[in-house]
Amino acid sequence: MNFNFGALANSLVYTVIGVAIFWLAFVIIDKLTPYDLWKEMVEEKNMALAIVVGAMCLGIAIIVGAAIHGVP
Repeated sequence: MNFNFGALANSLVYTVIGVAIFWLAFVIIDKLTPYDLWKEMVEEKNMALAIVVGAMCLGIAIIVGAAIHGVP
């Protein structure tokens, strides 16, 4: 069995970069909205906002993944 440590290291680096970019994008969008997204979803139980934020998170994740993977 031949284990490729270089591939593992690359995967970890790209994972950290992807999560950091995703988190940064979420923080920027949270700052651009007129209210605190997290408080509105968790404390006020705003389900509609949670669905919109979830869709936004999926969109950001797809964009970050495509950017890291390199879509031809």
